[in-house]
Amino acid sequence: MTLTTEHTARRGPEPGDVGFGPRFVVAASVGSVLNPVNSSIIAIALVTVGRAFGVGADQTAWLVLGLYLATAVGQPTMGKLADRFGALRVYLAGIVLVAIGGLIGFWGFSFGALIAARVIIGLGTSAAYPAAMAMVHRQAARLNRPAPGSVLGALALTGQVSMVLGPPLGGLLIAAGGWRMIFLVNVPLALVGAVFALVWLPRDDALPGGGLRTVWRALDPPGVALFVAGLIALLVFLTGLPAANWPVLVLAVAALAGLLAWELRAATPFIDVRMLARNRPLALTYLRYLLTFCMIYGFIYGWTQWLEESAGVSASLSGLMLMPMSIVAAVVTVIGARGRRVTGPLLIGTPLLLAGCAGLLFLGHAAPWPVQLALAVVFGVPNGLLIVGNQAAMFAQAPGEQIGTASGLLRTFQYLGAIASGAVIGVAYGPRATDAGLHHLAIVLVATGVLLAVLTAVTVRPRRRAGR
Repeated sequence: MTLTTEHTARRGPEPGDVGFGPRFVVAASVGSVLNPVNSSIIAIALVTVGRAFGVGADQTAWLVLGLYLATAVGQPTMGKLADRFGALRVYLAGIVLVAIGGLIGFWGFSFGALIAARVIIGLGTSAAYPAAMAMVHRQAARLNRPAPGSVLGALALTGQVSMVLGPPLGGLLIAAGGWRMIFLVNVPLALVGAVFALVWLPRDDALPGGGLRTVWRALDPPGVALFVAGLIALLVFLTGLPAANWPVLVLAVAALAGLLAWELRAATPFIDVRMLARNRPLALTYLRYLLTFCMIYGFIYGWTQWLEESAGVSASLSGLMLMPMSIVAAVVTVIGARGRRVTGPLLIGTPLLLAGCAGLLFLGHAAPWPVQLALAVVFGVPNGLLIVGNQAAMFAQAPGEQIGTASGLLRTFQYLGAIASGAVIGVAYGPRATDAGLHHLAIVLVATGVLLAVLTAVTVRPRRRAGR
């Protein structure tokens, strides 16, 4: 049955009642915790899960890559659905998927079931961030005033801080109840997110007409299929390195070329290539985000895995060693989000991230603890600055009616960077994370940082007006 505005009775708080106050900010932000927590919490469990199922690092990598693949597809898809069919509806549907995936992972008694659970969790967590950004834009339109920088800062803070809190949380959960707890924790988190959303967020407008056909067209299934095929083929190629499977690479290139050709013709494209071609600043923001997260995830996963396998640190302790990074990143995010600034955070954060990656070149398994913790602190500063800077740039550059889709695509490029980091770590480490492997990883991350620094210097120029 088709709903119309005339037959829709609004329930829940009115937009003017909550404004951009604490209730709106908390409810919109809680769901955004789920994706970054799940993306990083598994880092501490990879070795333990591998031992439990008798699989090596090449197979446990799919616990990471499966979620990233689902997220890379899910973020813009969920954002598009939020723009068209209501951000709160999509937000709540995603939370339900997260709880289902958490239960499957907790009860899963095969390695394949764990991968399936991670994919479901990835799809579910993909809804929160783009839907929250769409809700912020919609709330600003309802209230007829710009969204405060503090609101966008809160979304950046919850997403970014929860990403670095994932490993410490994972370590504590494993110590308390075993690796299955990293799946089960999604259930209470999802419940809290759903309750806050239902009680504190304004309801969506009426559903548009058209029924399932409208939803089907909005999803662009051919575009999604080509994207998934190309990305899976690329993952198979990258995870097989240094042995190069050239036919698989050809398949990846063919699928991605087909995606480009299809999206240029599609009425409602999965990735709006024409919009990106017209909006060069937004396209460059996405590229900066990809390079940034290749480096950030390269550090988080590469360093913690090296701590466990070469430095002899337990899973719980290696997670806790990321706490300085988390604390510093939280403080920097709050400061950097003021005024929705772009230029300062990017120009300061980029060289600091490059310096942090260079610091990995000087680590060895006998490095003193103060040196290790100091490096985590160094990474915390650019972690906060670059996320808030790029998010503010995207919010200013994206078309207002496509803010959910654009926000989802920003996260897609984040996880493309994470996928790239996973491939680099696999090649650098091989069967075991040694000192030499860490240094090889550092060399690649430094080269990536140089590329990011050049791109930032060329595309981000100081302007008189802050936040632009």
